[in-house]
Amino acid sequence: MVGIIVELIISWLLLWFISKKHLSVLGFKPTKNRVANLGTGLLVAASCCAIYQIMTTSFANNSWTLNNQVSGNAILENSKSALISVLYEELIFRGALLYIAIRIVGATKACILSAICFGIYHWFTFNVFGNPFMMVMVFLMTAIVGFSWALAFAKTGSLYLPIGLHFGWNYIQTVVFSNGYYGQQILIRTNENKTQGILMWLAFLFQVFALPLLTFRYLDWLSKKQKVLVDKEQQPLTRVAPIVGLDIENNQQR
Repeated sequence: MVGIIVELIISWLLLWFISKKHLSVLGFKPTKNRVANLGTGLLVAASCCAIYQIMTTSFANNSWTLNNQVSGNAILENSKSALISVLYEELIFRGALLYIAIRIVGATKACILSAICFGIYHWFTFNVFGNPFMMVMVFLMTAIVGFSWALAFAKTGSLYLPIGLHFGWNYIQTVVFSNGYYGQQILIRTNENKTQGILMWLAFLFQVFALPLLTFRYLDWLSKKQKVLVDKEQQPLTRVAPIVGLDIENNQQR
């Protein structure tokens, strides 16, 4: 939690000295639309992750079973840790630096840069640096989804949607399906069988593209409904526009 506070202080300093803005430009103030975005992000990401996890076992004659050994306290602590981890990464990759980059180079280039940094960052958190094949796989998984989350911030002017998407995926993967830093959690595999061959690649492609595509579709739906996800004090960084043929280089406030 101390790290989050330090990040907020640094973010405020960067925003003030570079753009003469306050933390409010990151869209922290809760509104009806922002809370709806948070909930939608959680639901969509959790659903995608659950489907992916089920694919990895059903394709391998495997299944999931309830872990009777895990305690409620462990689940609670790991849930808290997962949330802090998401907030930490969001403030770095979709926070003040992304806001400033959008103002300087435009939304498209800024989101691409954020995605590249997000992908490289996970070489080290996943401990795959030095393994070329795994570096490519991890980069694809994280940079593509990182771009969609950066775009979610740029199009809504708020961190609520990217936080919902990020936490929805991470929580289901690590705390529910026990794939991550916390060891065996709520559900565990019944055997060691793993998906192989074409089915393995099918599951991988689903993991890489399902959530980003649904995120793009959701942003497109928002634009068609013309629901600008901002309050009166904070205008969007970019006009909410259809994903196909985005006109997001013009980052003037509405």
